[in-house]
Amino acid sequence: AQAILAQAVFAQGFKPVAVAPQQLVESCSLPRCVFAAMQPCEPSAAFWGMLGVSSSIVFANLGAAYGTAKSGVGISSMGVMRPDMVMRSIIPVVMAGVLGIYGLITSVIINGKISAGSYSSYSGYAHFAAGLTVGMSSLAAGLAIGVVGDSGVRANAQQPRLFVGMILILIFAEALGLYGLIVGLVVASTAEGKGKGLCKPYA
Repeated sequence: AQAILAQAVFAQGFKPVAVAPQQLVESCSLPRCVFAAMQPCEPSAAFWGMLGVSSSIVFANLGAAYGTAKSGVGISSMGVMRPDMVMRSIIPVVMAGVLGIYGLITSVIINGKISAGSYSSYSGYAHFAAGLTVGMSSLAAGLAIGVVGDSGVRANAQQPRLFVGMILILIFAEALGLYGLIVGLVVASTAEGKGKGLCKPYA
């Protein structure tokens, strides 16, 4: 069969432009088939991808910083009267620091999937959503860890039986950031396959 060539006329006064067959999208849902030229990729799509990279690490670090600072104040105040319990009460600070690692992992993964020229808008929006999901989830988890850690270490110094309960609360607070990490990684990893071939390279 001979190669099919289509001509796209954009407006009056413009000359017809020949479009290669592989750049055509065929739709036969109407009485007659309609051929439309594949649009070039938007250069601004990379902006949304990079915004996902920055929002992931920035919001995750904000949550980690708040959780560390808030828990650190409680540990310092408690350590004046009970210095023997300082190392045992350092757990909230460690759990808050893990939230920053969530953002770091997501940012590195998203950054590795951004490519110039053939990066579609779908991939940009998906990577932005993935970064925002991880960042905001880690921020929420950091707020919870900070408040619980501050009050928990103070109460634990007065009543050691509260230690197990405090750890369980911190675990469920940390799980909020883990949920966001899982969803963010799933969205970022599937965006590459779903967003491929939606546009032609602009460069």
